[in-house]
Amino acid sequence: MRLDKYLSERLGIPRGESRKLAAKGRVTVNGVLTKKADTQIEEATAEVAVDGRPLAGAYQKYVYLMLNKPEGVVSAAQDKRDTTVVDLVKDAFPRRQLFPAGRLDKTSTGFVLLTDDGTLAHDILAPGRHVPKQYLVTLDTPLTNAMRVGFAAGVTLADGQTLAPAEVAPAGADPCVVRVTLHQGVYHQIKRMFGVFDAGVNALHREVIGPVALDAALVPGQWRELTAEEVNALRAAAKPKN
Repeated sequence: MRLDKYLSERLGIPRGESRKLAAKGRVTVNGVLTKKADTQIEEATAEVAVDGRPLAGAYQKYVYLMLNKPEGVVSAAQDKRDTTVVDLVKDAFPRRQLFPAGRLDKTSTGFVLLTDDGTLAHDILAPGRHVPKQYLVTLDTPLTNAMRVGFAAGVTLADGQTLAPAEVAPAGADPCVVRVTLHQGVYHQIKRMFGVFDAGVNALHREVIGPVALDAALVPGQWRELTAEEVNALRAAAKPKN
């Protein structure tokens, strides 16, 4: 990585400011004064210091965040009218190009994965990877056996599209509250699936992506970084299926 890019990301400053720091002789790399901003460094191991002060902490090539999306926030990197999921975290990561790996409707809530790792995001969303996602859904009518059977067989939507098999089961004593597990991602999928059975969705909350569950300690709008174990578990879940 170029030194100016490294400084920009670590210090949260523009690349131009990074170049000025180096040009003024304020930066050392592995103890050596380095004035050339285009110097290539090994970001994982280089010891970089500014004004003699080491930049603490390991460099992060990618960021992985678990966000509990509130209602009314859109799942996008940017939007001219509405608050986005990226807006909720941008102050902590001003130099990162974060985006949601998958979407939730504006009215839906729950687990949104934010990252700048395009490869992992693609693998999680790829139709052939079948990374499951689990949702807590509140219906306007009780769950029926026809819904269970239909979901398991693969619902055919009103437009003729037949979806992959899914699971739906009671989530507790309330017959209108269910858990749904999907193995693909289609626009407004859960609402359209229940619509085939003349059932409406009053609330939808994503609880789980692959093997990783939303942290119960996160209230709507809060987020945390994924642990290394959680990231590795997502990678393993997104590997191609034989």
